[in-house]
Amino acid sequence: MSGLIRRLFAPRWRHPDPEVRRQATLRLDPERDDQRQALERLAVDEDSSVRHAALERLDDPDRLLTLRAEQGESAELRERLVMLLIGRAGHHDLGHRIALAETLDDPAMLERLALEGDNQQLRLAALARLDTEPALIRQACENGIAAVRHAAAERVTSEAGLTRLVNEARRDRRVTRLARERLNRLRTDAASLAAARERRRDLLEKLEAHANSAWEPLYAGRFRHLVREWTQLEDTPEAEQERRYQDACLRCRKVISDHEAHEHAQDAADRQREDADQARESLVEALEESLDGLRHGERLADQDIASLKSQKQLMASRWQALSDKHLADDALRQRYDAALASYDRIVQARVRLDERADALQQALKDGDDERLAALVDACGWPDELPPSPLLKRARDQLARQQQAPADDDLEARLARFSDDLAQLEQLLESGAFKGASRLHQRLRQQADELPRQRIDTARLKRLGARLAELRDWRGFVAGPKRDQLCQDIMALADDDTLGDAELDRRHRRLIKEWKDLGDAAANREQSTWFRDASDRIHERLAPWRQQQQAKRQRNLEAREALCEQLETLLEQPSNQADPDALREIRDRARQQWRRHSPVPRDQAEAIGRRFGRIRHALQALIERRASEVADAKRQLIGEARQLRDSEQPAARQAEQAKSLQKRWRVLGRAPRHEEKALWREFRHLCDEIFASRDTARKQHDSNNKAKLEAMQALIERWDAWHPTSSDDASRLDEAINEAMALEPLPHGRRSEGMRKRWSGIIRARRERLARLALAEEVHRWHRVRPLLDAHLRADAASLGGESPQDVQHSGEPALSSDLEYAHKRRNDARRSPPERTEVEERLARVRVHLALLAGGQVAQRDDPLRLAIQVERLNDNLGQVPSRAEELRDVLCELLATGPIPPALWEREVGELDRSLESLTQLPPP
Repeated sequence: MSGLIRRLFAPRWRHPDPEVRRQATLRLDPERDDQRQALERLAVDEDSSVRHAALERLDDPDRLLTLRAEQGESAELRERLVMLLIGRAGHHDLGHRIALAETLDDPAMLERLALEGDNQQLRLAALARLDTEPALIRQACENGIAAVRHAAAERVTSEAGLTRLVNEARRDRRVTRLARERLNRLRTDAASLAAARERRRDLLEKLEAHANSAWEPLYAGRFRHLVREWTQLEDTPEAEQERRYQDACLRCRKVISDHEAHEHAQDAADRQREDADQARESLVEALEESLDGLRHGERLADQDIASLKSQKQLMASRWQALSDKHLADDALRQRYDAALASYDRIVQARVRLDERADALQQALKDGDDERLAALVDACGWPDELPPSPLLKRARDQLARQQQAPADDDLEARLARFSDDLAQLEQLLESGAFKGASRLHQRLRQQADELPRQRIDTARLKRLGARLAELRDWRGFVAGPKRDQLCQDIMALADDDTLGDAELDRRHRRLIKEWKDLGDAAANREQSTWFRDASDRIHERLAPWRQQQQAKRQRNLEAREALCEQLETLLEQPSNQADPDALREIRDRARQQWRRHSPVPRDQAEAIGRRFGRIRHALQALIERRASEVADAKRQLIGEARQLRDSEQPAARQAEQAKSLQKRWRVLGRAPRHEEKALWREFRHLCDEIFASRDTARKQHDSNNKAKLEAMQALIERWDAWHPTSSDDASRLDEAINEAMALEPLPHGRRSEGMRKRWSGIIRARRERLARLALAEEVHRWHRVRPLLDAHLRADAASLGGESPQDVQHSGEPALSSDLEYAHKRRNDARRSPPERTEVEERLARVRVHLALLAGGQVAQRDDPLRLAIQVERLNDNLGQVPSRAEELRDVLCELLATGPIPPALWEREVGELDRSLESLTQLPPP
């Protein structure tokens, strides 16, 4: 009972019948809190109609969002909330709706807000909450606001999404274009990245191949170029690539360091060669000074000849040792040969004098001046050489017989004697015993010949005493040294533990030290001991020296064979010989020469001179070929300079510069002091050429980009332009001329796409202009239609039996010449009407022709007429571009001129004629 009472007095919105509850929602006031709460409860009712009715009364989106969060979501609640947010229901402020949209996290609801919102800002706010690419693509393709479409398209970044935009965004050409551009840019970036990776792989392969190649003059430069190209690449190398790159760089640097070490070794060898040349030059200068000293003296004593022979022997040994290591140049060798020739003349003159010494003394004793003169002439003593004491006595004897010495000659001798005393004193102060002894002996001889009262004999005696003291001191010092040398050589002769080479070396050192003592503290007993021990060592070293002699002989034969090979090469030099190959031959020949050492001493000098001449000839050939290479490289530099200053395109200049670089590498190396300067100048010219090419490429790319942008702007401008009159054909021609001025466009898919799109735009605009011209002709015909109707009425009257009457044109509208002529023909046709069949055939022909121009269907019975008309059209327009507007004008003129037309015939044909004309006035959509 209580439940029944509660049901009877319960509010209607709680009634069990859904229809009652739905009707109750119409009476609830949402402004009152209790009734609004009832509406909110009904908004989540189990019946959909009740929910829908309750939600229709609620227009607060905040409460609906709270209700959705607390009670769950239904389709009706969702739809009502969307309607309120997009502005189709309620009257809420836009800012409030935008703020609510920014709090939503339902993608489906946000998509609807972006698609159906009543304001662009609302749609953009909803779009900003979308983050899935498919939803963005749908917004870019389907949204009705361009700004929203563009904003959505901007957030599509993947290649698949951009591809979908290109294929599906048919509504907005800008979205399609932007998507295509970004897709092309993305693909270009991917292609660039792939190209960079491919470039990095190529560089790595080149660097590894460069690391495995031998050194060349451009090795370090190419290595630096490859490293610079590697570092300029924008992509990041892989770990394996980085490891290979570092290994290749280490190998390249090792090749460069090895070459630098080789260069340092060559520089050291050059310095050693210079030192050897200086040592040889000092030896030659010492011999030349000794020879000059002999020539400038007054007498040539036996001691002078002995000293000269000893000096020559030591110098020859030292010269040969130096020549075995480094050859002397031609100028120094010529000086050496000249000094040896002077030495040989002096020695041979001394031999001739010794052979006739007894006869000269006998002739002096007998006073036989005639025989004495003959003997002096037979000696052949050189004029520049001072005579020996015996020869001077002979010459003085002969001179006294001819004339007495002049007083002025005596004064010169006295002055020279005084100068020699001063020089003797200087030699004694410096401790030069040999020179002082030789000069003292000469002064004593001169003192015997000069007047004693005019010379300083006391000074001569004092200096002689100092010389004797120096001789005694040398003997005091040399005595223990001689004892020690005798003990050392006897111990060396008794030592059986030493090898033959070491024994020979020590033996030679002891002999050299013994000879260096000269005659200081010399005695016969020590000399005998020393000589006996030396002979024992010589006997012990005899087999080893035979082996060494055989080895020297083999080395001599190898050196002679080497000289023969080099002489064969020099006899027939190639004009195209590579200087580097010749340098390698020279260096290897030098190494072989050093390896085949020593050689027999008596033949070492001759073979050394022969090899020296060969080396100089080979070096001259190298320098000649290097000079030719330098000349060729200077010519290449001139060609590069002319190429740089020429007016050829930069790309062609770069290609020709590459060919010049290939020719440069083939030539070989110029002389060392010229190669770097030539290469620096040539590389600078090539760098300028390649810089010009890069600048031209950048300018070309910039021009191409500007052309593409201008063409794109032209396409966009004329794509939005739609002609409204046939007079706009001139504007279309201007656009075509403007596009032709931008040609040629750069090669590429974008240019091809632009050309296709431009061709489509031009074709569509031409078709529209042609349809406009047709429509304008039809409109002009409609203005002339009253004249045709007048002719039809006159035709009907004439065919009805009345007398033919001419139709007069009132002057409005003005008729063209062809219509005026057709009007005259129609009046003439009524006065002399043709056969009815002819009129029917002409009218049917006009009907079929209009149908063809309008693109309509032609009945099967009219196929012969259609074919005839098409053939005539082809024949009339042969060699010309057909104009459909002119053709339509001719057909309409023919229609006006055809008559008289019976009313029944006209009624039968006029419907189809009007339909054809009506279809010609229908323009395509812009």
